[in-house]
Amino acid sequence: MKFYGSHLCPDCEAAQEVLDREKIPYEYVDITGSMANLKEFLKLRDRLPLYQDARAEGFVGIPSFVKDDGTITRDVEEAMG
Repeated sequence: MKFYGSHLCPDCEAAQEVLDREKIPYEYVDITGSMANLKEFLKLRDRLPLYQDARAEGFVGIPSFVKDDGTITRDVEEAMG
């Protein structure tokens, strides 16, 4: 699973703690770590209806999870299922 987040985001930190505690493997992509990471996430965020509310409210849309089957969610519990 790919986990898009930022160490500047408290919700991302909390999600990371849950995944680590449950020993769920993931690839963490820090969108504030590099321009390439940010662009990778924005390509996803800007084209999917899942992020419509976040965009409308001025939020970034993280944490976000792309499961191995391609399913995308913003909910850590769904990501683990």
